[in-house]
Amino acid sequence: MADTSAKPENAGSRPDMPPLEDLQHWTWVMGRAQQMMMEQGLAATPAFTVPGINDPATLERARDFWVDSMAMWSRFLTPGEAPAVEAPTDRRFRSEAWREPVFDLVRQSYQTIADHMLRGVEAVEGVEPKQKEQLRFATQAFVDAMSPTNFAWTNPEVIERTIETRGENLLKGLQNMVADMGRGQITHTDGTSFALGRNLAMTPGQVVKRTDLYELIQYSPTTDTVMATPLVIFPPWINRFYILDLTPEKSFIRWAVEQGITVFMVSWRSADASMKDVVWDDYVAAQVDAVDTIRALLDVPSVHTIGYCVAGTTLAATLALLTARGEAEKVASATFFTAQVDFAEAGDLRHFVDDEQLKMLKQLSPDGFLDGRYMAATFNLLRGRDLIWNYVTNNYLMGKDYAPFDLLHWNGDTTNLPSRWHLSYLTDLYRDNLLVKPGAMTVDGTPLDLSIVKTPSYVQAGREDHIAPAESVWKLTDHFTGPLRFVLAGSGHIAGVVNHPAAGKYQYWTNDDAVASLADFVAGAKETKGSWWPDWRAWLAERNSGEVPATGPRVPGEGSLPALEAAPGLYVRTR
Repeated sequence: MADTSAKPENAGSRPDMPPLEDLQHWTWVMGRAQQMMMEQGLAATPAFTVPGINDPATLERARDFWVDSMAMWSRFLTPGEAPAVEAPTDRRFRSEAWREPVFDLVRQSYQTIADHMLRGVEAVEGVEPKQKEQLRFATQAFVDAMSPTNFAWTNPEVIERTIETRGENLLKGLQNMVADMGRGQITHTDGTSFALGRNLAMTPGQVVKRTDLYELIQYSPTTDTVMATPLVIFPPWINRFYILDLTPEKSFIRWAVEQGITVFMVSWRSADASMKDVVWDDYVAAQVDAVDTIRALLDVPSVHTIGYCVAGTTLAATLALLTARGEAEKVASATFFTAQVDFAEAGDLRHFVDDEQLKMLKQLSPDGFLDGRYMAATFNLLRGRDLIWNYVTNNYLMGKDYAPFDLLHWNGDTTNLPSRWHLSYLTDLYRDNLLVKPGAMTVDGTPLDLSIVKTPSYVQAGREDHIAPAESVWKLTDHFTGPLRFVLAGSGHIAGVVNHPAAGKYQYWTNDDAVASLADFVAGAKETKGSWWPDWRAWLAERNSGEVPATGPRVPGEGSLPALEAAPGLYVRTR
């Protein structure tokens, strides 16, 4: 590679720009040409109305587009006379380089076209609501992909860096891109900065049980006494459990242990060909088995439970199953982290659930399991601007180094999914919304009915959650009939959950009044700064049955179950 220690004489400076007079002339020519084409197009309008071509609504949108376009050209051609244009609010264009005339025109042209494309979607009539949502999602994805920031020849920052480094940025970016193509997954962070047991998943504990589907981890107490009723956490099997045990200053598990709670964690096994016949019944049975194992180990009548995302959906089914069997008392309380049971308003993930998508999933999993990289790509598409194009620009075009970020390291640590159950999950829940229909789904031959569940429940939703929208999570309150507390947290699906009180970030809203909708909840809600974790801890304490010494079986390996392996265990490391 070339030596960049000695820069050319003009390194770091922008190439000479054409005189403003020339730019004004040629942009006037292009603007006048567009205007003539518009006038000709309007003159050629048929005498009869053609929907979508010359109907009043379409013509009005066309006129709006051209008015905005000509206003943009006017600002560019006569910058001294036109009102000052405010600095771009879109952070993709925050660099001063985008304020130069040529690139300011590129930016404004893109934003004008993008705005009218999205407005055009909203104006479409005669289509089903689901089709309109899909069109809106696809249009937004296209608009994000076509941003001038994503192309070397229309991004002034990339041009500057290319001149400054004499093209080294493009070579390094190509190296990054080739590496990602080789691993079949876009890179978001420096992969050497984090390692399990070194600076992630460090909370001390032991694996005390291992089955073909899960490991049960018991964490070591740090207080002299603990709550008598223990806690078991069910994380989603589409991700690694250590999202709740990131670096120590972010770890929910460590914090919960320090609050005097005996904490157990289920670590799911990443699927392989041997799990081709695994279905939802197996995950429900695993949750019941974990509950019974802990009850027997600690000789307690019940446990507190947490279900995160899809594991929360499964926890709801587990509660319905236990209630139908007359065993509801095994669970003292249930906490749901951004979990859905009613998928009528399940958000953008529904765009990936149609016959064509399901057919493709079958083709992608001939060995009985779905490669986790497919799911990672799907979730990245939900936030393409942040999780795809931002990295294309910074790491492929600019050739920048990857920054260390524990959450993004976890995000890229994918797990494989049993394809048979995954397809059923998308079909039965996302597409057909069967769980909220009493008796429409069964587990081990027992019909499920959420309305019979009376277990005290704490339901947390993220206000900006794009995976499990707050409106969808709220619907759980329409189906359970026991005492329930709903909390709306600031931020989204991950940061809204993983928010240590010491960080002093975000806020949460509570409302003790009986309300019928999320809108009514928000209208009368009380806002509290910081993390909602202490609120949950206080709620849990109200359902506790006293304190016991943190000795004997409360210490991993000192009860009837021997310690098999130090946390975080084997399954979390299995690829």
